[in-house]
Amino acid sequence: MRRIADLVPHQGSMCLLDDVLEWDERIIVCRASSHRRPDHPLRERWGLYAHCGIEYGAQAAAAHAALVDGPHRPARRGLLAAIRDLITHVPRLDTVEGLLTIRAELLLVHDGGGRVYGITLSGGFQTLVTARISVVTVEAADLSLVGGTAS
Repeated sequence: MRRIADLVPHQGSMCLLDDVLEWDERIIVCRASSHRRPDHPLRERWGLYAHCGIEYGAQAAAAHAALVDGPHRPARRGLLAAIRDLITHVPRLDTVEGLLTIRAELLLVHDGGGRVYGITLSGGFQTLVTARISVVTVEAADLSLVGGTAS
C-alpha cells in the first residue's frame, strides 16, 4: 500500500489522514487522529470546528482518485470546486475522543476529470459531518486560471 503522503497533495502537518482502511473502485475508508492535535493547521482559537471535516473528506477523495488511477500514474492536482448539503452534527472535531473514520463514496465522474463524492466523518460512535463535494482536476497548464503558476 502506498503511503498517504504519496496519495494526497498536502504534506507535513496538513496531511490529515493516517491510513487507508479499505478501498475499491467506488469507496474509500480512511482513519485519522490529527483532529486532537493542539497544533492542527486548521485549528482556530476556540478549537477545530466541524466544517473542517470537509478537508478530511477532500483528502480521502484525493487518496481514492490516486489509488483508482494506479501506482504508475503521478497524482493529479485537484481543486475543491463545490460543497453541497453540508451537515455538521457536532460543533467541533477536537472534542471527539478516539479516531475519526472518513468515508468517501464516488458518486459521479465528469468527462473533464471532475468527480463528485459523498463524504461522511464519524467518530465516537456517531456521524460528525456529511456533505457532497465536487473536485475538479487541474492540469499544470490550467493553474493560471485559479491564481497558481504553471511550472
